[in-house]
Amino acid sequence: MNLPWIQAVRIVQIIFGLIVVALTAYVISSFYDWWSLSDTVNYLLFLGCWTAFVATPYLGAAPIFFPRLAHRFVIPAVEIITMIFWFAGFIALGAELPPPRYCHYSTCRALQAVTVFGAFEWVLFSVTTYFAVVDLMNHRRTGESATKTQHNAHLGV
Repeated sequence: MNLPWIQAVRIVQIIFGLIVVALTAYVISSFYDWWSLSDTVNYLLFLGCWTAFVATPYLGAAPIFFPRLAHRFVIPAVEIITMIFWFAGFIALGAELPPPRYCHYSTCRALQAVTVFGAFEWVLFSVTTYFAVVDLMNHRRTGESATKTQHNAHLGV
């Protein structure tokens, strides 16, 4: 399935991942509050790095430049795992944050922004996961592997 819009979505996913990395790094670097020691914030820092430097570059570049690395089961698996990671991350952080009327300092505001960008990342990965799973189902339904073996068989052997 050739989807040219998917590359634009990948760029947005990388940009949002970098924003999450920057904001969580800011929160972790502020040693004056307890958010800098939060496991949820550390998890979101990992998740931003995972998205911006590992998963999205693989998902965007492997089908184009390295087709042997873009296995038909690996692409949907990476999509599903990353989507679940983002869902867990932004829900966990949103549950820990105080209500907006009590959030008057910069690290709390940064974490509110991280929660919003995490929700956007989850939505983006939900959309791309849907298309990856649909592509996998269409690939299995057409029986491409069966036609490959049928054309590659040596009739005289």
